[in-house]
Amino acid sequence: MTHRFTCLILLLTLLITGTATAEETLRGMVKTVHDGDTVVLVGRGLGRLTVRLYGIDAPETTKQDRPGQPYSSQARRILMYKLLGREVTVQLREYDQYGRGVGVVLLDGRDINAEMVAEGQAWAYRSFLDGPYTSTYIRLEEQARRLRRGLWRDPNPQPPWEFRRGRKR
Repeated sequence: MTHRFTCLILLLTLLITGTATAEETLRGMVKTVHDGDTVVLVGRGLGRLTVRLYGIDAPETTKQDRPGQPYSSQARRILMYKLLGREVTVQLREYDQYGRGVGVVLLDGRDINAEMVAEGQAWAYRSFLDGPYTSTYIRLEEQARRLRRGLWRDPNPQPPWEFRRGRKR
């Protein structure tokens, strides 16, 4: 079998099961930051992997055919400043329906997902949170709201999941 075929079979297996085979830990360098909650890692034995930050949802960025949300550029810039070109560890939790890894990104032991929520750059994505991250991320979001950090300067910011739902109509 070719390497490409083997990767396709693995990807299809992961998509069918919906989760990674086990909670893996990956290491790689952040090559690209797509938005406030998605990066691309490269590394030996890893190749190129798009990683969605687990448990958070940042404002939607502008696409060529549709506008984005307020604070999306700021969230992307902050994540770029934190991670671009840096070696990170990802505690991979699963693969999503798009084949992206979904995990907690750690830089020198710091939970970057939590930092993005604490700084008001993303929401705690309650629909997809579980375990110890739930109370931590929700507490950090509530604190960011109280202190009017980042997107919480807006008195009533629209969550990205509502924004996406509105675009589909």
